[in-house]
Amino acid sequence: MNREQEPILDELKNETPATDEAGSPWRSPWVHRWAVLLVCLTWPLIWVGGLVTTYDAGMAVPDWPATYGYNMFLYPWTTWLLGPFDLLIEHGHRLLASLVGLITIAMLVAAVWSRQPRWIVRLCILALVGVILQGALGGARVVMDARTVAMIHGCFGPAFFVLCWMIAGVSSRWWQATDAPSVPRTAVRWGAALAISSYVQLILGAQLRHMPVDAGDSFFRHIVFSHLTGAALVAVLSVITAWKLRRCGDLTLSRIGLGLIGLLILQWSLGLGTWFVNYGSPWALSQWPSLARYVIVAKGWTESMIVTGHMATGSLILALACWTWLRASRRCENSSFAKPAFD
Repeated sequence: MNREQEPILDELKNETPATDEAGSPWRSPWVHRWAVLLVCLTWPLIWVGGLVTTYDAGMAVPDWPATYGYNMFLYPWTTWLLGPFDLLIEHGHRLLASLVGLITIAMLVAAVWSRQPRWIVRLCILALVGVILQGALGGARVVMDARTVAMIHGCFGPAFFVLCWMIAGVSSRWWQATDAPSVPRTAVRWGAALAISSYVQLILGAQLRHMPVDAGDSFFRHIVFSHLTGAALVAVLSVITAWKLRRCGDLTLSRIGLGLIGLLILQWSLGLGTWFVNYGSPWALSQWPSLARYVIVAKGWTESMIVTGHMATGSLILALACWTWLRASRRCENSSFAKPAFD
């Protein structure tokens, strides 16, 4: 632990948590409940946002924050709910994002009202800042009609999703009271490497989805090669991390590691399908002529779900990788996340 961390940890140790009638530490469950609800809503929000990109529906509503001159919340529901699909997903994305913002405010109010530790309150404040910034990026994407802003908006959403997942974890009963085998520092380091590489891989995927129209062939090949290399790296790190966690003797952590590997298998399958429906078969179709009718069907429902599912599953892998690292850090005796510093 460096000297800069010591005052922060001393502050956390000296905090006096609320207690129940028996004198045991007590935390209101509402922060955890709001955070879990945020996790359950943010992933569908990422999925709908991915559909907006897949269908090129980002400019289906050309103004912001209004919707065709209406207050966003007063726009006639029959117009967008029963109207064109691109209008449905774009306006629906805005409404769902607004709901996520309101729940983030409720989570912060619950954290302050129930006298949560300062570091949890700060995480909730960070979440509120994050959702405001993400909304501003979404509005800038519409106002400026800029592909780069859309890419940044797409990369920032999964980061907010991870933050919500972390708040849900650290506000749970498991975080407050846990008794499990210790995790070696090597497992924590592998978990951190996996989390970082997962986010870099997500950024590369966003670059590929928002490829500039004037990009040259060499740049496209470079991004594709980097993305494939990153996928292989994430796969290797996932296997190593899962193996390290399995050796700890903690069944819960072992299951998380196996869940990561399962998601990676799904993601590789979706990635192959995404390439197939976007760019055609990587093999000569003359060998499998029956496959030709499945290739590059513009705006097809199945094809759009494959492409969007690949993007959304990447966010799940990132969140689970970060949660693996955080849980392993909690169990590591030499980590600043270990007891009693954060109790």
